[in-house]
Amino acid sequence: MNRICTRVSVAAAAAVGTALAPLSASAYDLTTLGNLTQHEFRLLSEDLGGALSYKPITPTEALGVTGFDIGAALSGTQLKNAVLLSKAANGASVRTTAPLLSLHADKGLPFNIDIGGSYTMVPGTDIKAFGGEVRWAFLPGTTLVPAVGVRLSGTKLTGVDQLDFSTYGADISVSKGFAIFTPYAGVGEVFVKSTPNGAAAATLTSEKFNQAKLYAGVNINLGVNLAFEYDNTGSINTVSAKVGFRF
Repeated sequence: MNRICTRVSVAAAAAVGTALAPLSASAYDLTTLGNLTQHEFRLLSEDLGGALSYKPITPTEALGVTGFDIGAALSGTQLKNAVLLSKAANGASVRTTAPLLSLHADKGLPFNIDIGGSYTMVPGTDIKAFGGEVRWAFLPGTTLVPAVGVRLSGTKLTGVDQLDFSTYGADISVSKGFAIFTPYAGVGEVFVKSTPNGAAAATLTSEKFNQAKLYAGVNINLGVNLAFEYDNTGSINTVSAKVGFRF
């Protein structure tokens, strides 16, 4: 088991290193949001909602009062409007699949309640976000019955002077463990508020809208904990891989 964990850790580190190696060539900051039309600002906000809304990357079942789930994740969001992100970044080269790095921590509380937080960044850019969640497994699950829970979550963009951006979400999810594997899935809704600041506020106004959310994943606990998740928020696709510890 120790050899397996070591190999998994090395493989995960190598994958992250490979993914991050070319990112320096695509550095940019969002300094020209005012170049967008109102319609373009709405489309860009939808992409950001898909990318920055809260990603649980964890099963539904409660951790318990002594439980923790801690890890680092690498995600890729397929942007529908990368050309508009480039326009908002003074014409910089922008990938159609945006890479995101995030740190996650979840803690179990009494009554099958878990709380969690995340910090997300797009390497090479000024785009960063803090996130948080409260999850209640109202059906804690047994060896025969899956766990079912509800989650309230939110994220807040930081680092971008021209944009005040936040998301709030609610979802219901289910998970069932099978030995070291715990598949899970959920469905919900995300509310997005995107407000231009500074020079961008001279030509743009706030956008507020909802996005449907659907996600599914699997957690694999080998001592080193792995989680893989697919998320579709407002038809924006994100895939994530997380490595860490769950106990």
